[in-house]
Amino acid sequence: MNDVRLKPFDFQAALARAGLQANGMPRAEAAGGPAGGFKTAMAQALNGVSQSQLEAQRLQRELTLDNPTVSVEETMLAMQKANVGFQATLQVRNRLLQAYSDIMNMQV
Repeated sequence: MNDVRLKPFDFQAALARAGLQANGMPRAEAAGGPAGGFKTAMAQALNGVSQSQLEAQRLQRELTLDNPTVSVEETMLAMQKANVGFQATLQVRNRLLQAYSDIMNMQV
């Protein structure tokens, strides 16, 4: 049986991925740079969600084929992680569409 362990949340690494300093302000090298920005962060987030969904599908397939190295717990955890990631992505999309709609309906 596989030992499933969750890694503790690394706040400093999350800030670095977002291109922020510890006080929440953008880092000088990330502000407006081609390496950082919203587009890159969204692409990385979508790629991460896609990878977690693919991993969950792979584990489901292996569990269905009675692979002894894949446990039900591991598969269910991967499925839940993929679901949470998808729901978060869906909420971000909905909020972006609402913000876009609000901006487009503003009178100039």
